[in-house]
Amino acid sequence: MKSELHVPSHLSFVNIVETWLLGCLKIQLGESVDWSAQSGRLRLALVEAYSNVVRHAHKDKPNLPVLLRLELKDRELSIEVWDYGEGFDMSTYFAPNPTEMQEGGYGWLIMNRLMDKVEYKLQVNGANCLKLEATLPKLVK
Repeated sequence: MKSELHVPSHLSFVNIVETWLLGCLKIQLGESVDWSAQSGRLRLALVEAYSNVVRHAHKDKPNLPVLLRLELKDRELSIEVWDYGEGFDMSTYFAPNPTEMQEGGYGWLIMNRLMDKVEYKLQVNGANCLKLEATLPKLVK
C-alpha cells in the first residue's frame, strides 16, 4: 500500500497529518496491530518530523507544501517527509546534554528512539527527505 499527502506548512494541519497516517494503516492492518501500543509512537514521530518542517525548514516560506509519503509492505512501514527548505546539516547536530536545561534539539533523539531507522537526505532533486522506518509487530492475544 502506498499513499501520499500534500499538506500546507502550518501547524493547524497536524491533526490531518495524524489522521491520514493512522487511517491508512488501520484500513490496511485492521485489528492485527495493538493500536494502543503503536499509535502513540507513530503519531509522535510523524508530528515531530512535520512540525520541524513547518517551524524550521519552511519558517520563512509558509506557502511551500509538505509532501508526506507512506508505504506499507506486509508490516514494514516507511514514512517520508519532504520539504523544500534549505535543509539541515546533520554534521552540526549535537544531542542535548541531559544535565542542561535545553529548550530544543530533542526531535532527532525522539524520532530515533521511537522508530527502527531514521534517515535524512539533504537536497534530493531540490528537496530534503526525512525517512522514518519501523516494523509493526503483530498483536499478541
